[in-house]
Amino acid sequence: MIILVLNCGSSSIKYQVLDMKSESENNLLCKGLVERIGLEVGEISHSVPGHDKFKISKPVPTHTEGIKSVLALLTDKEHGVLGSLKEINAVGHRIVHGGEMFNKSCVITEEVKKGIEECSELAPLHNPAGLLGIHAIEETLPGTPQVAVFDTSFYQTVPEHAYMYGLPYEYYKNDKIRKYGFHGTSHRFVSKAGAEFAGLDINNSRIITCHLGNGSSVAASKNGCAVDTSLGLTTVDGLLMGTRCGAVDPGAITYLMKKHNIGAEEMDKILSKKSGFLGVSGVSSDARDLEEAGANGNKRADLALTMFRYALLKFVGSFAAVLGGVDLIVFTGGIGENDALTREYVAKNLGYLGVDFDFEKNCSLKRGVNAMLTKENSKVKVAVIPTNEELVIATDTLNLLK
Repeated sequence: MIILVLNCGSSSIKYQVLDMKSESENNLLCKGLVERIGLEVGEISHSVPGHDKFKISKPVPTHTEGIKSVLALLTDKEHGVLGSLKEINAVGHRIVHGGEMFNKSCVITEEVKKGIEECSELAPLHNPAGLLGIHAIEETLPGTPQVAVFDTSFYQTVPEHAYMYGLPYEYYKNDKIRKYGFHGTSHRFVSKAGAEFAGLDINNSRIITCHLGNGSSVAASKNGCAVDTSLGLTTVDGLLMGTRCGAVDPGAITYLMKKHNIGAEEMDKILSKKSGFLGVSGVSSDARDLEEAGANGNKRADLALTMFRYALLKFVGSFAAVLGGVDLIVFTGGIGENDALTREYVAKNLGYLGVDFDFEKNCSLKRGVNAMLTKENSKVKVAVIPTNEELVIATDTLNLLK
């Protein structure tokens, strides 16, 4: 089954085309990214395994135009991988927020589209973009089956006492204010792949997964089911991130709003776009830039990274307590896969749990491969597992439609 996977952001489209022969056997045909949708000039990058990456700059006014450009590339004589668009059997979409409506992936119907739209209030930047992708496929590939895979569905097994907030209960009952969690597709993939790599039975396991990048989260899973996550109602909770603040005393926010006469919209921008690595360091939202600045004596850059790593250590430790111990800790994402110092900061402080960390292997790790970072007899294993959310989406699409 040839499956097109789409991940539509507010101004971008990530895509992959996979030939899914079965759940365990697949081939990546191509992947790419459409950026700067709606701006004067958009950018499209397209790569086919074994070939040089192809890039083009041109206006991409809408998501529909972006998807049309992608489909044209798929059948292009020089850069394409398909003889005809009719070869596309299905399209799988990453949808960020499914609220309490969607506890698993599903075939997209009119009712499902209405549900995604209702959840847009909880994810105003992401769900509308996902709907644009769905509508664009309906227009460009009419009749092609589509599947929605929700980031939040992985956390539908989190117990009530873990997802509720200590607010008046009517805010949950009437407004659905609760912890939902995000990056669920990534956590789901690396927990399963990590268990296989470590020789664990996923159905008898205690796993902590750390998805670390410009957006970051930690998740605790027991026997393959999520039991807690660092993210909450929105994507600004938990860890310090690129431009997001992470956990902050709500009283500090209301204090600043009153003192400086800051409105809700402006405060939302401060918490989401002006905080995190960027806000603390004043240098950059990119951890690599902070490491360079810190090495050159910038104390605020060093502080931002230390705050991030310290919060990460606290979440790992608290989730180990929730799980009653831990069998495997997994690092993934841009920082998780590439930042040896962050992995070392966490692992060297977990000897009391039974982590026997291999510092040499951690420093010499090759990119893009599964790797075990603990010694052979370590009671708790620590691994790096590159994430593959697109494969999860394609697999769910295959299983729902075959």
